[in-house]
Amino acid sequence: QVQLVESGGGLVQAGGSLRLSCAASGSIFSFRIMGWYRQAPGKQRELAAIIDSGGTRYSDSVKGRFTISRDNAKNTVYLQMNSLKPEDTNVYYCVAVAGTAEYWGQGTQVTVSS
Repeated sequence: QVQLVESGGGLVQAGGSLRLSCAASGSIFSFRIMGWYRQAPGKQRELAAIIDSGGTRYSDSVKGRFTISRDNAKNTVYLQMNSLKPEDTNVYYCVAVAGTAEYWGQGTQVTVSS
């Protein structure tokens, strides 16, 4: 059984910063891919950023403002979000991939006020 626990969401003014964390625990010791997706009400879940052994990938909408990193020893992935905009308001979901299995966190709300 794998659990992903996200933290760090909240309310911030436009131009501000937040740092999301996602800690994985359970029966899997390492994940091939870890990352963050986000979803607004009534919209499809979309990629924000992912990280694997080959590097990082960002959506165009967050590139240059968000930075993803991971601590493999802690099985934790982070998302540093700077220069936040109201359109970044979403529920942010952590994802971890091991083999062909995907694991998702419960989501953390990020709200950016204008």
